[in-house]
Order: sequence, then structure tokens, then C-alpha cells
Amino acid sequence: MKNILYIIQIVISILLMVSILLQQKGSGLGAGFGGESTIYRTKRGAEKFIFRFTIVLAILFLATSLANLFIQ
Repeated sequence: MKNILYIIQIVISILLMVSILLQQKGSGLGAGFGGESTIYRTKRGAEKFIFRFTIVLAILFLATSLANLFIQ
């Protein structure tokens, strides 16, 4: 059981790192592909999905870490 939990935690951590690296501070997702915007915008489309996906992954990582502590 603990081995499965370790594997799940590794997969979640890799996905979390990728989703964090896809986000750029102060600019939109388009700036990563050559676009540039200096005005404030709200998150839309893929940016909003990646932002929420990162939050969900962080919560799942915390939950698996706590479960790893309590499972013997």
C-alpha cells in the first residue's frame, strides 16, 4: 500500500512542477510563446485551467503526504 502511495506522490509532484513552470509571473500564457502584454488581464481559457489545476495538485500532494505519515 505504501509503495502505491509513493508512486502516486511522485506522479503528482512531477505534474505539480510542470504546471508551476507553465505559469509566468506578471504575464499571460501567450508571453511564453513570444507574445507580450504589459496590461493587466484576467486569467482566461488555458491560463485559468492551469491555475486551478495547480491548486488541485497542491491539495492532492498535501493529502498524499499526510496519508503517507499516518499509514504504517
